[in-house]
Amino acid sequence: MSAEEPQGEQDDDDLRYFVRIGQTDLDGTKTVERSLIEMNGIGRRTARIVAKEADVDRTATFGRLEEDDIDAVVEAVENYADEVPAWLTNRQRDFYTGEVSHEVGNDLNMSRRHDINRMKMIDSYKGVRHKKGQKVRGQRTKSTGRTEGTIGVNVEEIREEQAAEEAGEE
Repeated sequence: MSAEEPQGEQDDDDLRYFVRIGQTDLDGTKTVERSLIEMNGIGRRTARIVAKEADVDRTATFGRLEEDDIDAVVEAVENYADEVPAWLTNRQRDFYTGEVSHEVGNDLNMSRRHDINRMKMIDSYKGVRHKKGQKVRGQRTKSTGRTEGTIGVNVEEIREEQAAEEAGEE
């Protein structure tokens, strides 16, 4: 046997276990695409586009990338809305600014919460549904989405009653 390492394995010294983009820590042991998917506001398609824009192999381990490549990925995430058509972003025609942007991380959660609060304040149909805790997007509510106690027969109670009756007869 030789003293050399096998070809497939590399030192764990050069592996960064966490890669930080914005306020989000991404897993450095996964591929670039899989790590980016963990971030709010980035899905599979967006992760592929970001990796392509950063000129990085999407199947490479994220923590083993050079510092320049990681910076390129961070820059591609931040400038995503400028590089793609408007229909690929998650925030077209913002209510206040009218601009097209792509929100990621905590910014996406904050803007979603802000939009819902605005709908509640102006008492739009969706806002009223949010206030009441009902389904908002036109789903059926006759038989699903019930939050109160169960309606109908509780099978466990019936079994317990039957077992008690049988024990009393014997």
